[in-house]
Amino acid sequence: MATILRPRGHGAKVVPIELFFDLVYVFAITQLSHLLLGHIGLAGAAQTLLLTLAVWWAWMYATWTTNYCDPDHPAMRLTLAGMMLAGLAMAAAVPQAFGARALWFAAAYVTLQVGRSAVVAIAARNTPNGHLFRLILIWHAAAALLWIGGALAGGPVQAAAWVTALAVEYAAPWHGYRLPSLRRSSTAEWVIDGGHMAERCQLFVILALGESILITGLTLAGGDHLSAATVAAFAVAFLTSMAMWWVYFDKAAEAAAEKIAASTDPGRLGRSAYTYGHIPIVAGIIVTAVGDELAIAHPLGATTAGTVLTVLGGPVLFLAGHAAFHRAVFGDLPPDKITAIAILVATGLAALLAPSLLPPLALAITAVLVVGAVALRDRRPPDRGAVKPG
Repeated sequence: MATILRPRGHGAKVVPIELFFDLVYVFAITQLSHLLLGHIGLAGAAQTLLLTLAVWWAWMYATWTTNYCDPDHPAMRLTLAGMMLAGLAMAAAVPQAFGARALWFAAAYVTLQVGRSAVVAIAARNTPNGHLFRLILIWHAAAALLWIGGALAGGPVQAAAWVTALAVEYAAPWHGYRLPSLRRSSTAEWVIDGGHMAERCQLFVILALGESILITGLTLAGGDHLSAATVAAFAVAFLTSMAMWWVYFDKAAEAAAEKIAASTDPGRLGRSAYTYGHIPIVAGIIVTAVGDELAIAHPLGATTAGTVLTVLGGPVLFLAGHAAFHRAVFGDLPPDKITAIAILVATGLAALLAPSLLPPLALAITAVLVVGAVALRDRRPPDRGAVKPG
C-alpha cells in the first residue's frame, strides 16, 4: 500500500487530524504537571520525569509516523483515532501509574507504540522504508515486555523495568535500530520532511506553554484572597510564559526549520535537535508551570527546596534545552543562555542557604528577568554552513 506514504518533493503541511490528535496531549501535560505538584520531592520528580519521557516518546513517534505517512489516508486516520484513545487512557492513568493503574498505563503505552508500529510496518512493507518500520516494530515489541512485566511486578521492580524499557527505546534510534543479523538503518535513509518535523515540535511547545497559562489562570481563579503579592505573582507567571515563547519562537524556531528543511541529512537533525533536543525544553516548561502555581498560591510564604527547584529549575531546564537545540542545529552554544543558567543556579543556591531572604515571588521575579533578558538579546542565528552531525 505505497499510497500510504506522504508524497515527497514539496513541503508537507500539518493537517487537521494531527491537530486533533494533539488534544490528547494537552490532557497528558496537565496530568504530568499535577503529578509533580502533588509529589514535590525526589521520588515524585523521578516518577514525573519517567512518565514525561514516555509521553513525549509516544507523541514523537506519532510525529515521525505522520511525517512518513499521509495522515489523511483512511488507514492512517483510523490508526490515529486508535492512538488517541490509547493516549487518553495513558494520560488518565498518569496520577496512579506507580500504583493501582500501573498496568493501565503500561498497556495503553504499549498499545500506542506496538500497535502503531505494526500498522505502519504492514501498510508500508513494500516501500523503501519498509526495513526501518520492521526494525522499529521489533524494538517496541521487546520494550513492551519490560513495560507489562514491570507493571505486573510493581514496587522497585516496576521502576527498574520501566527505566530499562525507556533506555531501550531511547537508545534504539541513536544506533539505527541495530539488531543481530539485521542491517541497521542510517539516518540518511530517514527521508523526512524537515519543515513538517519542525512545525510539529513547535506546536507541542505551544501546547506546553498553553498548559502553563491554564495553570496560571486557574490558580488565580481558585484563590480566596487576591492580595497585591498574589496578583504580582500572577503577572510574573504570565510574563515568564511570554518570555519562554519569545526565546523559542522569535528567531531560532524559524531559522532552525529552514536549516532542517535544507539539510542533506534531515533525519540526523530530526533525531538530535528535535526528537532528543526538545525533551528538556518541554520538561522545563512543565516544571515552570508547577513553580508558577506555587508562587501564586504562596507568593510571600516559606521558600522550600521544591519551590526553588520548580520556580528556578524549570527555566534552567528550558534554557539548557534551548542551548542544546541551538548547538545541534547551528553548531555552537549561545553564551547568553549559559550566563543566564549560571545566574539562576547561583540564585537558587542562595535561596536554599537563606530561604527567608528570597520568598517565592522574589524567585519568580528573578526568573522572569533572566529569561526576559535572554529573549531581548536573542538575534537570528547566522548561517553557519553545514550542520554538525548530531
